Amino acid sequence: MESAILKSKIEAILFITSKAMQPIEIAQLLDIEEEVAQEALLDLMFDYASREGALEIDDEDGYIIQVKAEHMDIVEKLCPVELSPAVIKTLTVIALKEPIRQSYLKEIRPSAYEHISELLEQGLISRSKDKNGRSFNIRTTKKFQEYFKLKGDIKALVKKLDATQDLKDL
Repeated sequence: MESAILKSKIEAILFITSKAMQPIEIAQLLDIEEEVAQEALLDLMFDYASREGALEIDDEDGYIIQVKAEHMDIVEKLCPVELSPAVIKTLTVIALKEPIRQSYLKEIRPSAYEHISELLEQGLISRSKDKNGRSFNIRTTKKFQEYFKLKGDIKALVKKLDATQDLKDL
């Protein structure tokens, strides 16, 4: 595969994913050798570093595209509650299925436990023990509706959407 095409495919993966990607994961997605993916990742990182733009590729725990620290003040003005794409996806599942048992949420979104504490801290969800006391029921809060500028009943909004999508895709 041509280098420029490979880098653009890797860039698309990093742009759309909500988690840091390991070279082996990228290699498997693109059906290439891990070493080829690693080399293209390094080239892509160099490209981002040399263009002096607002984005960078971070490689601390895998590879991910992110806004550079010096531009975070702008991001914070636009998005006062900073939520990662993965947390937003978990919040979407909660909103679509509320009230949802925490144990069921974990089945749909394996990383949900990490996100629940952040969403609770931001005040976007609440949870209460379910009737058998073994799990929690989770639902969105008024702050969630205010933050996303939602008016009316969430269930009515869900009916407007085709909520039959497989939530594991979120």
